Amino acid sequence: MFQLNLDDACDLILSLGNKITYSLEGHMGNGKSSTLGTLAERLPNHNPCYFDCNTKDLGDITIPKLNVLEGKDYVSYAVNEELGVHLKGPVIIMLDEFGKANPMVQNALLCLIQERRIGSCILHPDSIVYATANFGAEGVGDKMKAHARNRLAPLSIRKWTADEWVSFGIGKGFEPIVLSWAKENPQLFQGFDEVQNPDDNPYIFHPKVTRNAFVTPRSLEKASQTIACRDEFSDVALTAALIGTIGERGAMDLSAYVSLADELPSLADIQNNPMTAKVPTKSAALCMVIYRTIMTIDKTWIDAWMDYMGRIDTEAQAMFANAIRDSKDTTKQRAVMTSRKFGEWAMKNGHMYTADKV
Repeated sequence: MFQLNLDDACDLILSLGNKITYSLEGHMGNGKSSTLGTLAERLPNHNPCYFDCNTKDLGDITIPKLNVLEGKDYVSYAVNEELGVHLKGPVIIMLDEFGKANPMVQNALLCLIQERRIGSCILHPDSIVYATANFGAEGVGDKMKAHARNRLAPLSIRKWTADEWVSFGIGKGFEPIVLSWAKENPQLFQGFDEVQNPDDNPYIFHPKVTRNAFVTPRSLEKASQTIACRDEFSDVALTAALIGTIGERGAMDLSAYVSLADELPSLADIQNNPMTAKVPTKSAALCMVIYRTIMTIDKTWIDAWMDYMGRIDTEAQAMFANAIRDSKDTTKQRAVMTSRKFGEWAMKNGHMYTADKV
């Protein structure tokens, strides 16, 4: 009930991250580390600093520096530049993989976590510090002693839903084939804690069984990159690459989706011949057309698209309308929403705006 999505977690960090160190704890490959980029976009006057705790030893945080004052020697400590304390102005420090860090590294960072200080360096008062970690139940080595955890405020991060990930993928330009497959297979986004028997969901990571590769939002993005380049290598190489990326079961299913691409009309055909361009008969292929259009449409061919859209089923029309309404690409959104033909469609079909949110 109280698991957060990444947007909720970022809102908390933006509000209180200069006073409280939140620890984002969730499933692997679910985008925890990507929050640094999100926060940096929303705080353009802050310098983002990525600190990979899992790769650090005690000497990677501070090192002794000999100084002399009035003829007397003393030692001060130089701080690793990755922590950004030498930068002017506020910083956003993400202590990534804090749960896997050497216990001495965790101890050395506790003053930074609690007091916004490391060595003799004090952060700008607007600076933000937060951490990331995996769930301990995943069995990938995340451990913290009670005194360290008490200085943090852990936030349990839930996995994406299929609709959330598809919406995100549209904004990032992911391959429509992968978006369609994800849309039709919401079990890809289940957490292992929702599945008692690992055989009930062969796609995902489960600590009770060894799978060399599996589906996560991170591996789905890699699968999208692989499929986008499929014309450059053989079908066998494509399947082999997908097996290594998302696992055998996922690769076989996704490879079958690639064959649906042959049903898709070309963008040029939709733009130039909207009333005769091929309309896919399979729902998965139609989803691919919708997602591809959302990612590429501009004002020069909106009228052609609206003519073509009138030939597809109403559920697919609603999918397009809702996705455009919720799009974060304001340029495409504005271009469609101000189109006369879209306005006419909306007047006739306003009831479909909530029929199927992507």
